[in-house]
Amino acid sequence: MGPREEIVYLPCIYRNTGVKKPDYLATVDVNPKSATYCKVIHRLPMPNVNDELHHSGWNACSSCFGDTTKKRNRLILPSLISSRIYIIDTGTNPRAPRHHKAIEPVELYWKCNLANPHTSHCLGTGEIMISTMGDPSGNGKGGFVLLDGETFEVKGNWERGSKTPAFGYDFWYQPRHNVLMSSEWGVPKCLANGFNPADLEKGCYGGNINVWDWTTHELIQTIDVGKNSIPLETRFLHNPDAAEGFIGCALSSKVYRFYKTENGTWAAEKVIEVPNKKVKGWLLPDMPGLITDILISLDDRFLYFSNWIHGDIRQYDITNTRKPKLVGQVFIGGSIVKGGPVTVTEDVELSCQPDSFVIQGKRVHGGPQMIQLSLDGKRLYVSTSLYSGWDKQFYPDMVKEGSVMLQIDVDTQKGGLKVNDRFFVDFGKEPDGPALAHEIRYPGGDNTSDIWV
Repeated sequence: MGPREEIVYLPCIYRNTGVKKPDYLATVDVNPKSATYCKVIHRLPMPNVNDELHHSGWNACSSCFGDTTKKRNRLILPSLISSRIYIIDTGTNPRAPRHHKAIEPVELYWKCNLANPHTSHCLGTGEIMISTMGDPSGNGKGGFVLLDGETFEVKGNWERGSKTPAFGYDFWYQPRHNVLMSSEWGVPKCLANGFNPADLEKGCYGGNINVWDWTTHELIQTIDVGKNSIPLETRFLHNPDAAEGFIGCALSSKVYRFYKTENGTWAAEKVIEVPNKKVKGWLLPDMPGLITDILISLDDRFLYFSNWIHGDIRQYDITNTRKPKLVGQVFIGGSIVKGGPVTVTEDVELSCQPDSFVIQGKRVHGGPQMIQLSLDGKRLYVSTSLYSGWDKQFYPDMVKEGSVMLQIDVDTQKGGLKVNDRFFVDFGKEPDGPALAHEIRYPGGDNTSDIWV
């Protein structure tokens, strides 16, 4: 177990906000003993505008354990829309990161015929692998870019063979079982500026878990988890011997357990379902929870996920992975709060609509989105921005007032979630105007960056 987190990094986005400034990497002080607790202590602007920074990864992580030549000192920062990849030096001064290198989109276009990079993981070989969502024309294409771990040059594609998924998004690999699992969001040019329900019938959104042979780099199996279900974050159990994990499907609001069968193939079974709510005053008559981020505690005991539209975070005991048990839930915003434009007409879970969420005098607009758990499992950090094009559509007040970062206290004995009302980071008061803060990373690695092999 590493030391308690003292700072965290978050990409902050200005695309779609009306602020004509570059996205930036924020460093936030999360040490309660510090004089700058809950403050943004450093901002590193990117050299370009409209990148749409999104997720990040490391040049080295637990997959390189035992290799003394590898240091975790470069943050890999792909841009979802511009397709640039920034390499950030966090080693020289972790509290004030600086630019190390930028990889221009043409490198991905010409060397890989890929675009819209999303998730990055380091490999035991020292290379860095980044999943992509599209081709250079904005069509869907699920491929992988390989970077040299020292020079950060684009080496080419990881995938081989004739089969390529129609969509890409997240991935996780497990060498002990010779497998990589990848997921599917949608066609970049369809989702770039918002969500249009008509695109569901046009085949613009994904519904499969894609299974790859880790040795041959070939797509060997496709697991259907529902048309237009939009399977997003992919999490194996942290135990490298475990041949199972979970994936959250956004639009269907279901969590599937994927697992290795006796004959060596892979399968998936639904283990959690968040019921839709019948509503008036929203985009659709049936409102999904929209599970957008999930993670597993390092001891593989608890699974957490966020319902970005309904507005709650849930904690499940997964001691029995086939039968997760709900043990914690807390509402922090969302689209069904009292007094808002949405009226819930039928709800099998709640007897009344939740109150709007106010902390330290500010009403929080938006819903819980990216989550990150402390290494000891006792603190769950949450940010409220999903993606600027969808933020603007579903939570316009959040775009006007900025997103926030909150901290949830976790009961690791019996389960249970409670908002820490002393912790509040308001990105509505940033120097260049309200910003949309997204994924949360610890300098020393965390529950979603590191893969044990």
